[in-house]
Amino acid sequence: MSPPPHPLDGEIRRHNALLAESGVALRLERRGERLGLRGPLPCKRGSGRSPVQRLSLGLTADAAGLEQARQRLRQVLQQLQQQRFRWDAWGVVPSSQGTGGTAAGRRPAGGAAAAGAGGQGSPAGIALEPALRRFEQAFGADPRRRRNPAGSRSTWTAAYLPYLRRLRRQAEADGHDRLQPPLLEAVLESYPLASRGRQQCGTALAALARAEGLALPADWGERAGGYGLHAAQFRQLPSDRQILGALEAIPNPGWRLAYGLMATYGLRNHEVFFSDLSALAPGGDRVIRVLPTSKTGEHQVWPFQPEWVEHFGLEALGEARELLPPVCTDLRHTTLQQVGRRVAEQFRRYGLPLTPYDLRHAWAVRTIHIGLPDTVAARMMGHSVAIHTRTYHHWITRRDQQQAVDTALARAGLRQRAA
Repeated sequence: MSPPPHPLDGEIRRHNALLAESGVALRLERRGERLGLRGPLPCKRGSGRSPVQRLSLGLTADAAGLEQARQRLRQVLQQLQQQRFRWDAWGVVPSSQGTGGTAAGRRPAGGAAAAGAGGQGSPAGIALEPALRRFEQAFGADPRRRRNPAGSRSTWTAAYLPYLRRLRRQAEADGHDRLQPPLLEAVLESYPLASRGRQQCGTALAALARAEGLALPADWGERAGGYGLHAAQFRQLPSDRQILGALEAIPNPGWRLAYGLMATYGLRNHEVFFSDLSALAPGGDRVIRVLPTSKTGEHQVWPFQPEWVEHFGLEALGEARELLPPVCTDLRHTTLQQVGRRVAEQFRRYGLPLTPYDLRHAWAVRTIHIGLPDTVAARMMGHSVAIHTRTYHHWITRRDQQQAVDTALARAGLRQRAA
């Protein structure tokens, strides 16, 4: 005799039908009173194939669990698309580590009841220090990051460590040592609204929560987002004339060239010293290549404005990059942050009326004004389209609205001439 139908089965079938229509191979699945996913996932043994496998979410088969399962499915799809899906981040020890991915090597995810006090879904929460150690170990073991150890160290030091330290301090102030959503929310709320720190904190803590299978509030992304240019920086973004005029305050020829590179190509501070500049030589196409050792990996950048290559005398760097200031770039003895700080210190030393990132933001806005597609500009800047759109929302919105107005006016003019 077959078991009676479950109240969620109809909703799960409808959702899976929508997934199929969209070309998504993953499916929601109910097994008893638990929800999970089933579909092609990277082989736990690292064979490079993606056989059909199950991913237990540890969620209860009820309405709230189904909504969480849908969110987890979207997270998995995003990780697969970005080639950053890892079994250990979902509480499963890969077979190569000896568990075969069985229940013995699996931590319950998403708030499932865990065995023992202080387990994943227990009221006491997750032990904080072990969770932070697991998170750091998983970060360092990520095969993608191991291909660029310098960039990985830079990312960990700048984008994760400060927020994990604040998490520790908040836990100490609260008098407990458990990783729970209220603690994560308190840390997030300690940063000003719409600030860069708040956005990065939200990203770092969300990654930690995913790794531990800890469910965050549904509005976490909205509360953590909103990062753009600070209002004061928005008003003070330098004009091209101001950028060109500030060059006169730099007496050192090497630093004048470094300044010109940042202004012309929108480079991050450290990227000045981690780029292939050979295309600046006479006869080159003037498209420079930011090297894989940089923070966000290899990408190519075009000059905007192109005539600034001559104005700043950058052609000389195509054949003699040693004309740049003598800054240590051996990542066995320095870090990308230290190189970047050296650049910022020189700007302050010369009393420049702008910062290195003012030059980068001005370059981005310049590409918007001339109509360069956002996807292309984002790729040149070495960040995602989402970050590009969020950071430069004001200018992008203004451009798109102006284009719509111009099109409407042109259409109206045609009608008037035809009348």
